[in-house]
Amino acid sequence: MPGVLNRYLRISRRTLLQALAHDVINTSKATAYSGMLMLFPGLLVITTLVAQVQEGSTLLGEIRSMYEQFLPVDTLDLMQSYMQNSRVYSNQLLFSACALSVFAGLGVMLSLMEGFRRAYNLPQDTWGFWDKRVRGTLLLPIVLVPLSIATLVVIFGHEIEFWMISNAGHELRHIVIFFWRLARWSIALLTSATVMSALYHFGTSRKEHWGWVAPGAVAATLIWFPSTLAFGWYVTRVADYTRFYGSFGAGIATLVWLYIAAFSVLVGAELNGVLYRERQESLRGRAS
Repeated sequence: MPGVLNRYLRISRRTLLQALAHDVINTSKATAYSGMLMLFPGLLVITTLVAQVQEGSTLLGEIRSMYEQFLPVDTLDLMQSYMQNSRVYSNQLLFSACALSVFAGLGVMLSLMEGFRRAYNLPQDTWGFWDKRVRGTLLLPIVLVPLSIATLVVIFGHEIEFWMISNAGHELRHIVIFFWRLARWSIALLTSATVMSALYHFGTSRKEHWGWVAPGAVAATLIWFPSTLAFGWYVTRVADYTRFYGSFGAGIATLVWLYIAAFSVLVGAELNGVLYRERQESLRGRAS
């Protein structure tokens, strides 16, 4: 047991030192900056699409009602009216927002892939110019779609929980709450770890087995998830960004959260890089 603990401590120390040597901090900043450019046009597109959904008792209508709670008053009604009265300009706006979101999303992937390359100490010419960008574009839906679904489960979890409680018998409410919360956080954690594994597997030119990228995916999830909860508690209970940044407070808080997420992903890649080099050293030792 002490030997295993010492090995974990040694690997953790090497991972942190390699992360600092590979400039993970600045790479995380670049990733968070591109993430901000991607996020707000993406939210504009989502808000516009949700605004086209009619209110009612249908599933889409319920999603609209829940989504409306996170927006300023009458935002969806104004967006729907604008889409109906200015269809040509609104279509141009949607196209521009989609293009900007995809372009910025590609920047996120390229920054992360550069961090992965450094984590494995690979040469810069491992991928061609267009090969890298095509792979980064293909990674966008692989990463963003599952994470968006998991985010929706977390964000709208309270509303779904209240709906389940109101439609369940009084005797079953505690059981419903327990199993829904268990499923809610399990989905978020499993989705995060799975997406991280796919990102590490396809985002580096080093062919790594799925099992070999799993430690970094788990570590990134274990860093990102508690950090996100702690930062959310800090923002809502302690810090008030609007006092310093005014109306930009929400944007600054989002930027910090994106930085935390990017840092977690890159540290997980550094862990995989350390483990990869240990495997290579072990193979060379056996060969000699």
